[in-house]
Amino acid sequence: MDGGGQYNPRTVEEVFRDFKGRRAGMIKALTTDVEEFFQQCDPEKENLCLYGFPNEQWEVNLPAEEVPPELPEPALGINFARDGMQEKDWLSLVAVHSDAWLLAVAFYFGARFGFDKADRKRLFSMINDLPTIFEVVTGSTKKQPKEKSSVSNHSSNKSKSGSKGRGGLESGKYSKVILAKDEDEVVDEEDEEEHGETLCGACGENYAADEFWICCDICEKWFHGKCVKITPARAEHIKQYKCPSCSNKRARP
Repeated sequence: MDGGGQYNPRTVEEVFRDFKGRRAGMIKALTTDVEEFFQQCDPEKENLCLYGFPNEQWEVNLPAEEVPPELPEPALGINFARDGMQEKDWLSLVAVHSDAWLLAVAFYFGARFGFDKADRKRLFSMINDLPTIFEVVTGSTKKQPKEKSSVSNHSSNKSKSGSKGRGGLESGKYSKVILAKDEDEVVDEEDEEEHGETLCGACGENYAADEFWICCDICEKWFHGKCVKITPARAEHIKQYKCPSCSNKRARP
């Protein structure tokens, strides 16, 4: 199976058709074909990627050798994280990266074939009308009609779902927040106000509702779990979390 070099969609409709085909293949890998997909992502193998193809098929394979590649490449090394977290968390992580890859491929075609502002807007609108792979895999399509809610709107989610739910800052800072949440719910509210404008130490983006964050116990910076490859399940077993920067600087006070 060739991942896309053999035909090039040139109109908005063709790019969207290409997007839907690749998306269907990746959803198949993460749902109906999940056992086969899991087996193929052997952590003992080299860096593997999940590819979706326009004919609604999928493939786990090594990345393209040519640099730069003919098309944007999917997330590299998805197999390495397979056994380090719960299967559903791992599948959700692959789903998020798959969504990002699909958008990259679609807008690569758009740039290559000169889509103007109106074309790009129409393409995104068509794509945005479909549930993301992440929403399909996690079953959150109906649960989360608004993916981006303001910080002030998710305090109720935090007090209800708490530590092991969809996210929230307290689900990251396990040693300092989760253990205290049942004793004093005020901690949640104060934490939310304190970190409403906190930036991720890795990507620099703001805190948002339903995102899992974790705090480094050394430098006390906050990070998206996805940015430092830590899941809520894995965080439960971490007594003292060190971010990648602090881990590389052991002499740091």
